[in-house]
Amino acid sequence: MDLQLSGKLALVSGSTAGIGYAIAHTLAQEGASVIVNGRTQAGVDEAVDRIRSETHGTVHGYVADLSRPEAATEVVRLHPGINILVNNLGIFEPKAFEDIPDEDWMRFFDVNVLSGVRLARLVLPEMKRANWGRIIFISSESAVQIPTEMIHYGMTKTAQLAVSRGLAESVAGTGITVNSVLPGPTKSRGVGDFVADMARASDKSFEQVEAEFFDHVRPTSLIKRFGTPQEVASLVAYVASPLASATTGAALRVDGGVIKSAF
Repeated sequence: MDLQLSGKLALVSGSTAGIGYAIAHTLAQEGASVIVNGRTQAGVDEAVDRIRSETHGTVHGYVADLSRPEAATEVVRLHPGINILVNNLGIFEPKAFEDIPDEDWMRFFDVNVLSGVRLARLVLPEMKRANWGRIIFISSESAVQIPTEMIHYGMTKTAQLAVSRGLAESVAGTGITVNSVLPGPTKSRGVGDFVADMARASDKSFEQVEAEFFDHVRPTSLIKRFGTPQEVASLVAYVASPLASATTGAALRVDGGVIKSAF
């Protein structure tokens, strides 16, 4: 299927590894020009080189923490004409509710929610002038089923759904769509490292820890495994394409059936 992404310019925040990298790679493979973002020069350079060599696409790098307002302003100034924005930047950390200080609540909201709000606010005027654009928030199944082990993270993922839906309604009748994508537990770099650390600490294999996780922590999963970043990226690439013109204001699940609802 031709996703008709040639000539489109996409910014994927937090895209040097994991889900973000898979999204950037897939968009480039489908013909879009892609801006890869990360906080270190080495990480960005490696990701850019890999995507270029494997897709032969046009790939730019931007090194900065896009949770900082000045960095968001600069990337949009340096790369005018962004018409696909994928807000993937995010942090997570398991922590008991009573141990989460005010500073952590504010930090999680700033990185996971406001970073995407700022970027959307910056790219929206040009999207409106062109009467075409795609804004996608990478949320989580944790937005719907708040994890007791990281309530502050779940709060930010729910907030993304609210922002996404409200923004979609604000551009009703235009060629701009706004959606959220809700991955389930995904074997990104952070999750992979976390599970590997747990496996070493308990003297178990990765597969044993994975099985126990889905038996006890996410028992509603229908696939009974971690999803892959590519499985998420495939949905995002479609939603970013002109073919998805009737998909807007939606919370789209690629969660392996973790959310126990038919709707």
